[in-house]
Amino acid sequence: MQNDIVKRLVILLVILLIGGGVSYAGGQGGATFNGISVFLICGAWAFLVNWLAFIPSNYAQTEKYYDLTGSLTYLSVIGLALYLTPELSTRAKIAAAMVAVWAFRLGTFLFKRISQDGHDDRFDEIKVNPSRFFIAWTIQGLWAIVTAACALAIITGANQSEIGLIGYLGIAIWLVGFIIEVIADSQKRAFRKNPDNKGKFINTGLWSWSRHPNYFGEMTLWFGMAIMALPVLSGLQFVTLISPFFVMFLLIKVSGIPTLAKKSKERWGEDTEYQAYVKSTSLLIPLPPKN
Repeated sequence: MQNDIVKRLVILLVILLIGGGVSYAGGQGGATFNGISVFLICGAWAFLVNWLAFIPSNYAQTEKYYDLTGSLTYLSVIGLALYLTPELSTRAKIAAAMVAVWAFRLGTFLFKRISQDGHDDRFDEIKVNPSRFFIAWTIQGLWAIVTAACALAIITGANQSEIGLIGYLGIAIWLVGFIIEVIADSQKRAFRKNPDNKGKFINTGLWSWSRHPNYFGEMTLWFGMAIMALPVLSGLQFVTLISPFFVMFLLIKVSGIPTLAKKSKERWGEDTEYQAYVKSTSLLIPLPPKN
């Protein structure tokens, strides 16, 4: 028991150090409020929002508002950055709008899904353990501040130059990723709603070219944001470029593909049609199916 407590305290400390480090680096030379970096204030706010949401969620032992809180974290952090930054370029306004559209779309999609499904089985064991549940909410704060780091650097940074060729390239890549993610999510939701598909796996639409097209879209859009930020970054602000790689790490190694791969193997591992689908379909990058 004592070892578990120490382990979780260490995890909590590491999360806060990473979040604080990225917020400190990203805010170098940027806008300040009462002498404090606006970026750093946004980082603290991201954790605070999730800690406040943890209190009633822990009392009710529910994960129903977890994803919705995640989206609200992004929206409030971006809103706070806009409010506290005195001068905003067109690049900054567009970056803020991009994050807001993405967060609103994903938040409503995930909240609708959990409302219909009733629960998220990722939290079955976590939500009954307060310390583990608290870490999950803290990780969400880290997820928000690190993932949005490039956007926050654009908004709060001292270099508010107008959009150039690289900026437009970043916006275009972001749009491609966003569209892919929206289409993939819509296709999967429509597939699940069809009673004829109960107990089946999706292998149509974008899902016939990739087993995780929504994750590919998610990674792509954050790389687009990073590219958009490149021309205005300097010094320690380049640390914010960790953003898309952080998203990749989470989706490829932590809570994305590994979790779904395990569930899929348990459900359809012995299904010859599923085995053929796995062999012929790209894991992540959408590619024509292999013959």
